[in-house]
Formats: sequence, C-alpha cells, structure tokens
Amino acid sequence: MAGINRRGFLRAAGITGTVLGAGLLGSTPSFARGASPQLAHSAGTTLQAAAQPVAGDGYRRLTAGPGWPQVVRTDLVVARADRVDRRVPVAAFTQFTDLHLVDAQSPARFEYVHPLAAGAHRPQETLTALGAAHLVRRVNSLPGAPVTGRPIDFMITTGDSTDNHELAELDWYFGVLNGGRITPNTGDLTTYEGVQDSGDPLYWHPDGDVSDRFREAGFPVLAGLLDDAIRSFDSPGLRMPWYAVFGNHDNSVVGTVPDQLIPGLADWYTGSRKIIGRDERETREIVALMEGHSEQRTADVMDTRTGLVRTVTPDERRRPFSTEEFIRAHLDPANTGPGPVGHGFSSDDESYYTFPIAPGVTGISLDSTNTAGFAEGSLGLAQFRWLEKVLTAGSSVYYDELGRKQQQSATDELFVLFSHHTSGTMTALLPDFRRPGEIRMSGASVVRLLKRFPNVLAWVNGHTHQNTITPHHADDPACGFWEINTASHVDFPQLARIIEVVDNADGTLSLFTTLIEADSPYQVDYDDRSPEALASLYRELSFNNPHTDLAKLGELGDRNTELLVPGRMPTR
Repeated sequence: MAGINRRGFLRAAGITGTVLGAGLLGSTPSFARGASPQLAHSAGTTLQAAAQPVAGDGYRRLTAGPGWPQVVRTDLVVARADRVDRRVPVAAFTQFTDLHLVDAQSPARFEYVHPLAAGAHRPQETLTALGAAHLVRRVNSLPGAPVTGRPIDFMITTGDSTDNHELAELDWYFGVLNGGRITPNTGDLTTYEGVQDSGDPLYWHPDGDVSDRFREAGFPVLAGLLDDAIRSFDSPGLRMPWYAVFGNHDNSVVGTVPDQLIPGLADWYTGSRKIIGRDERETREIVALMEGHSEQRTADVMDTRTGLVRTVTPDERRRPFSTEEFIRAHLDPANTGPGPVGHGFSSDDESYYTFPIAPGVTGISLDSTNTAGFAEGSLGLAQFRWLEKVLTAGSSVYYDELGRKQQQSATDELFVLFSHHTSGTMTALLPDFRRPGEIRMSGASVVRLLKRFPNVLAWVNGHTHQNTITPHHADDPACGFWEINTASHVDFPQLARIIEVVDNADGTLSLFTTLIEADSPYQVDYDDRSPEALASLYRELSFNNPHTDLAKLGELGDRNTELLVPGRMPTR
C-alpha cells in the first residue's frame, strides 16, 4: 500500500502563481505565469459575476460586476504545467460560515453600542434567515463544483450559525439548512418590537417616521419592511449532507460575554425589558466588557434596570442554549434532514469529531470556542491531545515533539481541519468555564502541531468575517499546509466558499477555492417584497452598513484560487 509522498519538494520562494481575469474592488497582485485552469462551469459563482456598487456617493445600490479571477498559488510547491491534463477530482464541498441567524428583537442584545462596536447592530439584521435560505438555494442550483464538475459532496458550517445562542435562532438554523416553513419572529406574533421602530435616532427606521443617522446617510424609506421581514417563508433545505462546527456566538451572549458572568441570564433573555439606549459612560463600560478588559464588576455593567427601556412581549423561545443542548439538537432525528444523523456529532458531550470526506481523506472538526475568552478561542488540552492522536494514527511518517522523524506502519490519510476560529484568533488561554482547570492551547500551538505531519492539506475556518488564505511553511516543506479563512454571510460581501480537492497525479494536489453569493438579484424595485427581493435587500443593506469594510473581501489571492500542496493520494 503506497503512502502519501509529500517529501522531497522544495517550497517556492515568496508567492507565485497565475492570475486569470480582472479584479473587482481589489488590486491585482503580481504572480508568475503558468498553466490556466480549465473550468467545468463558472455560472452561479464569483468567477462569472460579483456584486459591485453603482457609481456615486453615499448610499449606493448594487449591480452585477465582472467575476473575480482564479489565482494559482504556488507558495508551498512548484506547479507543473501538464497537471491540467492529469487531474483526478477527489472531493468537493461547500463551506458556510458566520450565518449569524439573529433574533433582532431579543432583549439580550446590545444594539446601542454599535457606534463603538461593529456587529452590535446591522440595518439588515431582520433578514438574516431569509438571506441564508437564498444561499442554500444557490448551492442547490449549482450543477456541480465549478472546476471539476464533481457533484458537491457535503456542506459544513464553521460556526456562529446563531447570533444570540437562542433556541428560536437554533430552530431557524435547522429550518434553513433542512428545509421547511420559517417564521423569523419572536415575542408578539404580529408586530416587530425591536430597536428599528423604537424612535431612537441611533438606528435605521425603515418606515421613515424618524430622522435617524442612517437616513441622514442616504438610507431609503422602505415602509412596511419590518412587517415583511417577520413574515413566514419557505427554505428549500440543502440537497446534500451537512456538518456543523461550534462558534463563539453559539455559546455566549452575542458571542462575547460569558453566560456565567451575568446573573439571571435566562430571565433577561425571556423577559419583557429591552434596553434601547444607555448613556455614553455605560456604553463604553459595556464595550470594554465585551472586549474582555473591563475593570467594572459584570453584574454592575450588565444591569438591565438602567437605560432607555421599552416593554416587549416575553418569549420562552429566546432562552439561551448550552453547548450540550446545541449538540443534542443535532442528534435529534427530527433535525437530521439530508443527514448524516448528528451532522458529525455522536454524543452530547463531545463537541469535536472526525468524518469521512472521501476515500483517503478525513475531515477533523474542532471546537475552538472558550467561554472565558470573550470572542477569542483556543483548544483545551484534552482536545489538543486527541487531535495529535488522530494525526499520528493516520500518518506513516511524522515528526515527534522533539522534531525527530518517526516511521510506523500506519495507513496514510490526508486531513482537512475545520474550526470556527483562525490560528491568529485563538489567543484566549484562561480556563474555559465549562472545563475549569484545563490548560488551553493557542492557535500558534496548533500550527506547530500541524507542521509535524506531512498529510495535513488545509485548515478551513471563519470568525474574522474576512477572506484570507495563508500558507504555513514548515522546516520540512512536505509538512506545509494552507489556512483558508472565509468571510461571513451576515456582513458584506456575504459569501460562502466551494473547495475542491484534486489529485494532480504528479506528486502534488490542488485545492480549488471558489466563492459564491446567495441566489438573489443584485437590485430590485423597492416596492417588491417577495422573498427574492427581501434577500436582495439583505445584500444591499449590508453593503451600505456604516461599519462595512471592503478590505474583508481580501486580495485576489484570497478569493478564487488554486492552492498547490505537495502530496499524492494513497492507494486504497
């Protein structure tokens, strides 16, 4: 049985590769020339078209712009021109990340801090579930993976699927991915009761009855939008198996404040008092707490009796769920949808797991969240040691902790890792409240671990809401791997990513990464309130959000790429 041979290749100096096509909202980097990839089909992907704003200032509408090029990156290994004729597709999958399905009327939100903290309030947030359903529609509409044409094997969502980790949001998440009728509303069954009809000029009021700071920036009057946003709609559900990863928004108050630090948390979530605004001093204290460096006692900072308060309809569906409840919900047969049962999870006390991607290729799903880390993450020592054992068991050759090369009779396996956090955002080393006393391991420690093995292809993640693809070089070039970080689907550019694994039959493999947008028009008539039109508004409003940062698109080499990696498929 032949092993994976990733040794003997020298890494290329710097970044080299091929750029095809013209860029959008980003400069074209300098790449060397090489063989052009052959596409099975680009329709429905950003290789064909991508959203861009119409000319002008202030609030801008969107239109179809030119597709983004495919960049061949040879940071880790030199590419052979004849690989195009040798290619054999191995697997294809889609990554969703940071869907942030949000109960925009929840009392347990801090919208009033949004001038100081991006993400606390978004003008498009009432439309998150509808927007996600149209991302599902896009994936279902694709005839296959864009480069190889291979049917897409599965989807994996890399965390922050909910925003406030509420039971209602969890129900919408399963409805979006498995299909069904969804009513994205809590509290009063007929009326919106959030900040966008509160009369406070801090927020955009679509009905136009308040002269707010968003209207001053050119936001349109869209009378009745809030009523339309909480209307029931149907999601088709994915037509392929899907897997799940846990994110910090799936276990903490708005993804930042540990539940354990807030007294009476469940009563706050499900109660009738929603804070609309606070004075500047209190707001800054809360932002400091959310960023993990507040000197105030949490109970004082989070006092729900202070500030401008409106009465809302209580709703038990807003109760926050725990890690165990999140996993248990995936194990519920009622939530299996297209499968697999558990969506990767096998028991309600294990938040990390392995799963088969293809013969010879294994996926590793990690839980990078840390409840004591505020928004940042880390791995517990037990999970870190588990990861080491999985990699060791699947490697015939590897390096031990002292850097000594080891050989064993194990059957070689290729690995792709998935987590919510990136290596650079796993810096929270305080003990997790769920596992007091356990040592935590940083992202840098995980990178050092992965560099000991010659069969790790990639680490796929989210969290940053940005497209970034990073090569991780190792002392042994055969042990280098790619880190693929994908932007969110709540903030512009609202993207997901298709990843194809291809054997070049020349001692290298290619990972093709292609970004996709939701299946909704770039621009609609404002009088049109069909689900497709509302999904279009979701994208348009996200682009015009004052906190939108176009740098989140990444450079061209972070978007549609071919990533060369040394290695070959094992013989089975």
